[in-house]
Amino acid sequence: MATTAPVYCVCRLPYDVTQFMIECDACKDWFHGSCVGVDEDDAPDIDIYHCPNCEKTHGKSTLKKKKSWNKHDTGQSTDVKPVQNGSQVFIKELRSRTFPSSEDVVVKLTGSQLTMDYLEENCFSEPILVLKKDGLGISMPAPTFYVSDVENYVGPDVAVDVVDVTKQTDSKMKLKEFVDYYYSTNRKKVLSVINLEFSDTRMDSIVESPQIVRRLSWVENYWPDDALLGKPKVTKYCLICVKDSYTDFHIECGGASVWYHVLKGEKIFFLIKPTSANLSLYERWRSSSNHTEMFFADQVDKCYKCTLKQGQTLFIPSGWINAILTPVDCLAFSGHFVHNLSVEMQMRAYEIEKRLKVASLTPFPNFETACWYVGRHLLERFKGKNLHATYLHVNAAHEISTPGFMGRSSVSRDSRIPSHLPPPPVSHPSPCVFLTVVCHADEGLVVPVLFQSLDRCLAEFTDD
Repeated sequence: MATTAPVYCVCRLPYDVTQFMIECDACKDWFHGSCVGVDEDDAPDIDIYHCPNCEKTHGKSTLKKKKSWNKHDTGQSTDVKPVQNGSQVFIKELRSRTFPSSEDVVVKLTGSQLTMDYLEENCFSEPILVLKKDGLGISMPAPTFYVSDVENYVGPDVAVDVVDVTKQTDSKMKLKEFVDYYYSTNRKKVLSVINLEFSDTRMDSIVESPQIVRRLSWVENYWPDDALLGKPKVTKYCLICVKDSYTDFHIECGGASVWYHVLKGEKIFFLIKPTSANLSLYERWRSSSNHTEMFFADQVDKCYKCTLKQGQTLFIPSGWINAILTPVDCLAFSGHFVHNLSVEMQMRAYEIEKRLKVASLTPFPNFETACWYVGRHLLERFKGKNLHATYLHVNAAHEISTPGFMGRSSVSRDSRIPSHLPPPPVSHPSPCVFLTVVCHADEGLVVPVLFQSLDRCLAEFTDD
């Protein structure tokens, strides 16, 4: 007489070796993860599991104690597996935490208030939130535009970088494949696209960055049309993120400022001021081999939470350290821009970027070349003026006399330079130092010989 195979789970089916199962610690029955909503990747973090029936009498399942998020954690080794930033356990913890309100640091303006005069008077050192796009000079698709339309405008066969949020890794995928995943009813992974630059596609004609960005941007205003190197493509990104997508703490490449506009859904930004202490902590954290197991916000005094809702636009200044959580499916647009209002912070962030040598999905290509082009433009503004030295520019001249990134030796001292001033710069100083010197000329007067030397540097650069 044939024996009947035992059945398990709420579905009462026999054991299937191809399916993940978990045992209830109360009734000792086994359950398919897909039937009771337990992901195989999350199972190792469960300490005591109770099935749906046993939850009624024994209470909910409990998780293992995880590595502390406290910034005073001793870092001593334990047998507990650390929580990976971006994992579902991490996202649940992040959602449950409280943070200082961004009201303390985010400035709210209308689109018509965000002008050059405002930024020059008040500086662009704090994030700016614009609740409605009216007056911003921004163009966005119609409210009916969605992810399938992105595929139509960009092209189904275009290769895109797709981030696996749980593993914090990226891979290539055709846009059509990602869109199919986006619309699927059974998403087994949390995937997102955060760097679809579309300025060379048909979508370019229906999306325009805010007018203030176009007025400020070095790339838009100073990059020559006949330049040998290609113009950096950083001004128009499309972001397609599903619920629970997460981008860990970062500083934009080149110290760029960034704008975001949410067309559909919502995003949550975690913002940290770029103080000297915070930047040092960030560099130490990012250079650590296990930084993906440490929540950076716990290492600083304050991290502010800012929610960006549908139809709103956020501007984040240079150097701000930020992470992004997507609480619901979201379609957004963004762009990076470097500009004259944040030269020193841009240079400092860029130096950190160079020391870290970290690859990014949103790089700022030819950043140093952009510095040269802007420097050449500003230098033209000061030619012919009767300029004299100030303390600020004597120090800047001293800085620029140090061999720069091209490492050529210093030229001999010009007899016209007073003995109390440092020697003229190298034939190829760092473009970052050079640009800092030139931009500060608006605040005072500078040694004419310094500009003559720098003018020769630019001539050599453009001839190379």
